[in-house]
Amino acid sequence: MKATKVLNTLVYCIVGIFFACNDYLDREPLTMVTPENYLTEETQLASYSNNLYATILPSHSGRFGTFGLDQHTDHMAYEEYDNRYVPGQWKVGQSGGSWNFDMIYSCNYFIQNVVPKWKAGSIEGSEDNIKQYIGEMYFLRAYEYYKKLQEFGDFPIVKSILPDEKDVLIEASKRSPRNEVARSIIADLDSAIILLKDKPDDIKNRISKYCALLVKSRVALQEGTWLKYFKNTAFVPNGEGWPGKDKEYNAGYQYPSGDIDGEIDYFLTLAMESAKLVADNIPLVENNGVLQQSITEPANPYFDMFGAENMSGFSEVLLWRQYSKSLGLTHGVVQFAQRGNDGIGLTRGMVNTFLMKNGLPVYNVSSTYAGDDYISSVRENRDGRLWLFLKEPEQINIFYDSPDNTHGTIVEPVPDITNGGAGWQYSTGYVIRKGVNYDGKHCGNFAGFTGSITFRATEAYLNYMEACFEKTGAIDNVASNYWKKLRNRAFVDDDYNKTITATDMNEEAKYNWAAYSAGQLIDPVLYNIRRERCCELMAEGFRYMDLKRWRSMDQMVATPYHIEGFKLWGPMQEWYDKPEGGTLLVYGLNDPAANVSAPTISEYLRPYEVNSKSLILDGYRWSMAHYLAPIAIQHFMITSTDGATSDSPIYQNPGWPLTPNQGPTM
Repeated sequence: MKATKVLNTLVYCIVGIFFACNDYLDREPLTMVTPENYLTEETQLASYSNNLYATILPSHSGRFGTFGLDQHTDHMAYEEYDNRYVPGQWKVGQSGGSWNFDMIYSCNYFIQNVVPKWKAGSIEGSEDNIKQYIGEMYFLRAYEYYKKLQEFGDFPIVKSILPDEKDVLIEASKRSPRNEVARSIIADLDSAIILLKDKPDDIKNRISKYCALLVKSRVALQEGTWLKYFKNTAFVPNGEGWPGKDKEYNAGYQYPSGDIDGEIDYFLTLAMESAKLVADNIPLVENNGVLQQSITEPANPYFDMFGAENMSGFSEVLLWRQYSKSLGLTHGVVQFAQRGNDGIGLTRGMVNTFLMKNGLPVYNVSSTYAGDDYISSVRENRDGRLWLFLKEPEQINIFYDSPDNTHGTIVEPVPDITNGGAGWQYSTGYVIRKGVNYDGKHCGNFAGFTGSITFRATEAYLNYMEACFEKTGAIDNVASNYWKKLRNRAFVDDDYNKTITATDMNEEAKYNWAAYSAGQLIDPVLYNIRRERCCELMAEGFRYMDLKRWRSMDQMVATPYHIEGFKLWGPMQEWYDKPEGGTLLVYGLNDPAANVSAPTISEYLRPYEVNSKSLILDGYRWSMAHYLAPIAIQHFMITSTDGATSDSPIYQNPGWPLTPNQGPTM
C-alpha cells in the first residue's frame, strides 16, 4: 500500500540498523529476531542509538564538511550559484524531497519498545546507562523533527508506530501547526534532559544533558523569532492566507498561550532559561591571540578546537564526532582547509561584517581600517576571529610533511580563482582556515581523521543575548556579561555600546542581509547581536537557518544582491601575471575562456557574473515562498482517498502550487 511508504519503514530495516555494529556470529537469524528478544539489554540500546547519531546529527560529510554548510548565503559562496536565488528555478517536485519519516520511525520504534520494558524493569544493565540511551533517543527524535520544522514549518506529529492501515496513515498525515511541532520537540527535549547524564562519557562522544538544553534554546529561539517576524502572514498559524486554515482539522486553531504574542513570549522565555543553564556552567575556550606558524610558537586552543583529532579537552565542545584512520572513517576537510575549501569561499559581505579591534565598523572614519587592496590589509587590526581564520598567502598550513601527504598544501598559495571546477578553486578569493590541523591528520587522498564539532556551548551565550533583546527590548546584565566575554576572547573592545553608536544601518545593509527583517532595517542593537552571532559562528552551518527565521531576505524580492569576493581589480590582480607576460585573468561575458568577472562591473570578484549563461547576472533575487520548501506531489497523491491532491489531508506550503515542475506563485 503506497501510503505505508510515507510513514513506515519495515521492521527488518530497523533490525539491520541495530545489528550493523554486532558480530554476525553472535546474532540470531533475522527470522528469529522480534521486539521481545532484542533491545533488552544496555549494550543493545547503545548500539541502536549509535547508528542513528551519524544519520541524524551534522558531521563532516558533503562539501567541506560542516564548514561548508553556510554556502549559498550572503556570507559564503560556492563555485556555482543556488537556484533558490533565481525565482522560478526552484520547482515543486513530482517525488522525493525531505517529506519522509524514516528516522522518526526509527526513534519511535525504539521508544515504543524500550520505554515499557524499562518501566517494567526488564532491561538488563545499569539503570543510569539505560536512562541515558533512552534520553538519547528522545533527543534524536527531537533533532530530526527540528530539521523538519526548519524546512516545512507545519508537520505531522507522529510519536508511535502505526498499523499498516491506509486510513490510519492518512489520518496521521495531518499537519500540526508549526508552533505545536516546536512544542512537541521541546517536550522530547525535556524528557531527554530528565534522563541524560551531565557527563555520559569522558570524551564527549555521547549526547549530554547540556546538549539537550542547548538544542532546547535553539529550537525555542527559532520558533519565537519566526513567529515574531512572520506574524500576520501565511507562514504562521492563523496568519493571513495560512493554508492550514483551509483544512477542517486546523480551521479552529487557537494558540496554547492565547494568541501569537503570548506564544512568542513563551518560546523566547524558554530560550533564555535553557541557554543560561548552559552558558553559566560551560566556560569558553581560551584564545591566546596566536596564529601558530611554527612548532616553536605556542598553540592556540581556540584555533585548535576546530581541527583537533581529539576534541574532548575543549571545554565548550559539548559533543563531537570522532573519526578514525585505522577504521577508515575519514573525511576531506583537512586537505580542503589547506587550500580552497572545496570551492567554498567567504564573501566580501562576511569579511566586512567583522569589526576592528577598537570595536568600530570598517566604514567609520576612526576605525583604523587598512583597506582591502591586499588580504593582509583586510586582516590588519581586525576582530581576532577574522584575523585568525581568514587565510593569507604565504602562511603555513602544515608543520609536518610525510609520504602520506599526497594532497596537502604546506604553504598557503595565492588564491587560485581561475581553475573552475577543480575542487581547489578559491571561488571568492577569501577562504577560511577553520578545520586546519598543522599535523595534517590525513592519510592520503582526502582521508582526514580530525573530529567534527556537533554542538558547542558558545551558541548558548549568543542564544541568550538574542532572546533577551527580542523578548524585552533591552540587554540585561547576564546578556551584557556574555557579550563582553565573547568580545574579549575575540580581542575586540568590549564596549559594545560604542559599536552600536557607530553603526550605520544603511552601510551595514550593503553587505549583510541580517540588517533586515521583513524588508525593513532593524534596530542597531539587535543588528550588533546578530553581527556577533554570525562572526562567532562563521561557517558552522547556522547562517541560512538564521536568515530564514529573521525573515532577512524580503528585500531581495524587489532589489537584487550581488555576491562579491576580494578586490581583484586592484593591486592583487598582479598576482595573476604570467612570467612570460600577460595575465591568467580572462573576462568577457561572451568569451568562452572567461574565468573572472569584468572590472567594469565591480572592482570586486563576482563569481556568478563571469559568463552570459549565468541566470543571476543581475544578482540574487528572492521569492517569499522560498522561506519554506515545497512538498512533492507524490505525498499528496498517496495520502488521498481518490488520488486527487485536493483530497489529501496535507496542504502545500505558502506560495507553492500543487502542480509538479512549477515554480512559486509568490
